[in-house]
Amino acid sequence: MQIYNSMTRKKEEFVPIEEGKVGIYACGPTVYNYFHIGNARPFITFDVLRRQLEREGYQVTFVQNFTDIDDKMIRRAQEEGISVQELGDRFIREYYTDAAALGVRPATVHPRATEHIGDIIALVEKLIEKGCAYATPAGDVYYRVSAFPGYGKLSGQSVEDREMGASERVDVETDKESPADFALWKAQKPGEPAWESPWGMGRPGWHIECSAMSMKYLGSTFDIHCGGKDLLFPHHENEIAQSEGATGHPFVRYWMHNGFINVDNQKMSKSLNNFFTVRDISKEYDLEAVRLFMLSAHYRSPINFSRDQIEAANASLNRLYTARDHLRFQLENGEDRPLNGEEQAFLQRLAEYEKRFDAAMDDDLNTADALGVIFEMVKDANVAVGPGCAKEAAEKALSSLKAVCDVLGILTREQDDLTDEVRRMVEERAEARRQKDWKRSDELRDAIRAAGYILEDTKQGQKVRKDPDR
Repeated sequence: MQIYNSMTRKKEEFVPIEEGKVGIYACGPTVYNYFHIGNARPFITFDVLRRQLEREGYQVTFVQNFTDIDDKMIRRAQEEGISVQELGDRFIREYYTDAAALGVRPATVHPRATEHIGDIIALVEKLIEKGCAYATPAGDVYYRVSAFPGYGKLSGQSVEDREMGASERVDVETDKESPADFALWKAQKPGEPAWESPWGMGRPGWHIECSAMSMKYLGSTFDIHCGGKDLLFPHHENEIAQSEGATGHPFVRYWMHNGFINVDNQKMSKSLNNFFTVRDISKEYDLEAVRLFMLSAHYRSPINFSRDQIEAANASLNRLYTARDHLRFQLENGEDRPLNGEEQAFLQRLAEYEKRFDAAMDDDLNTADALGVIFEMVKDANVAVGPGCAKEAAEKALSSLKAVCDVLGILTREQDDLTDEVRRMVEERAEARRQKDWKRSDELRDAIRAAGYILEDTKQGQKVRKDPDR
């Protein structure tokens, strides 16, 4: 697999630290609200990365954190009159609901910052011992950026850029040695949650949380760190400074960052009223179509979220479901016989489709090209696997389609999704046709259509599928 490494700014062959195993850390959500459509892109993208690596035989340890102590969380909890922990517990539950609806699998480990305070304090102490950090009389601890000569190597941002105010989520302080220094530990303010530490009651800064949690579960050097492009600076830059300052070892081998999402060709922003949570979107769109839309462009490219794009993705998704259900129907009604020459040639083409799919995925996770291969496979299968086919041809086509779609996390709904009432009408209609009761057959066909299903009569029997326009 070739991966575009944000550190070196070029594609590199992926070689894991330990043969056959991969450690991945993905930045997770700050759990003060439902996560938004911009968050969804990295969740989907790096879920697919994990799936492709597993398809290639790797044992993947996938770590995605929850930031459950943060300025935004404190403000939201105070507004609602609840504790920060209650707020975090609620939106972690909601994360799992929305992530599952998007087809995002749970991580191997989902560490919470508040459950790793001891690890964070130990890391801060180590940085102080090494001269990379310092405590102030007020009980704050800052990272001394001047102590890390490599600062800026990931983002290309200089210390001067840092000094100009790129210290996200860090209050304006007056007792820092340099404006570029950033908070590792924040002294408690009135009404804030806090933990005991060598510097007094306080709480961790944002950046140190990810360093402590990633190294706890993946070691001082691990394979892949990923997240949105917006995290590249200062968050990931600061993670490198903290982690390498503490250990003296390279922190991460490969850095991966996904591109931004625009909404109707405008930058997503609350001020423009185009800032949507996934929960909002689920009320109008099928989230599986949203997932397919996200994968229709290369992960590093910007992508434009619009109604037309989602409707196009939904139409594409329906084509895949129609093809899958066609193959299942042919498998149920196919012939128990050896493959003929045309079917053998088709199976050879199937193997080539899978090779091309893997080649696209191994080219820096090119899901757009991989989807193109899937639709070529489907077009071929729709013609090659028809009435009178060998069961083996239908079975192998289904298996190939499922294998590649599983990597992308699509085509997961069960066949037809028939209600008990519709299933009863389909069976009754089949009996009416056997009895040549054409009037009753037509009545039942109309009733099935009114219930939102398309019914087709074939030589092999009835085919029923959900009407994509209903």
